[in-house]
Amino acid sequence: MWLTIQQIFPYAIMFTIPLLITALGGLFSERSGVVNIGLEGLMVIGAFAAAYTMYELQTAWPGHEVAAIWIGLLVAIAAGTVFSLLHAFASIHLSANQVISGTAINMIAGAITVFLSRNITGSGNIRLPGGLPSFDVWGFANIPVIGPLLFTKTYWTTWIILAVVLLSSLILRKTAFGLRLRSCGEYPQAAEAAGVNVRKMRYIGVLISGAFAGLGGGIHLVTIAGEFTGTVSGLGFLALAALIFGQWRPLGILAATLFFGFASTVANVSQVIPQLASIPPIFLKVFPYVVTLIALVLFSKTSQAPKAAGEVFDSGKR
Repeated sequence: MWLTIQQIFPYAIMFTIPLLITALGGLFSERSGVVNIGLEGLMVIGAFAAAYTMYELQTAWPGHEVAAIWIGLLVAIAAGTVFSLLHAFASIHLSANQVISGTAINMIAGAITVFLSRNITGSGNIRLPGGLPSFDVWGFANIPVIGPLLFTKTYWTTWIILAVVLLSSLILRKTAFGLRLRSCGEYPQAAEAAGVNVRKMRYIGVLISGAFAGLGGGIHLVTIAGEFTGTVSGLGFLALAALIFGQWRPLGILAATLFFGFASTVANVSQVIPQLASIPPIFLKVFPYVVTLIALVLFSKTSQAPKAAGEVFDSGKR
């Protein structure tokens, strides 16, 4: 059994990382007061932008595949940021319903990326010659117990995203920017009275969510998928569930996404694990979602959601 856990844990972490950074992006948006259910679409945009960039660079720049991957991830961040402006403008300046705006982002992203990829490659897919290489962390991979679990078959993106999570926790809790952002999601009228530009802070929150979700889509592409197919397998919606399950806190989101990552990985490899082979895979696949629904029911009265999330801000209104 220990050998089985040792084998699947690195893959669980690999699945967790794009989910984690996307959920963290949703956190910044909702802490500013804007609900962003368009995370799925923003991930798709990021995955497409990264795939197209790598496709062109790896063809025109042979022998530099790893450099092309990192450039592709940077382009994914830029694409997610720019595309999130649609949601920000509709939600903040036009006072549109944020759920409808996010749904539109999801629909537009899926349609436009498949259309473009068909015109680029003749099909809806963009296949990559190679993905981001994994490695064992020298000196740490041999540590008993935790070495094989955490420091083997790992990626640089894993450590970068974990550092971003810790940094985000410090920013939201300890800096003036974080306090202003959180105040805009809790009581924007009071924040405005204190001199905070609520619209500006909400724009920043949504743009950060777009950047992180775009990066999540790119990481999913280079570590898991290996090709762009017009979808990220619902990871954006799962990130929203992790955001709620983690109670809108960076470390809580880390725990929630790790749970989802491990549960999903077990479901995917259950048929080759003797102890789980007798359980129908569908039960294991729906398990994390069922647990989330149960948790939402049990803890709904003590939810830590930002009080003004989803509400239109009317400047000057008390």
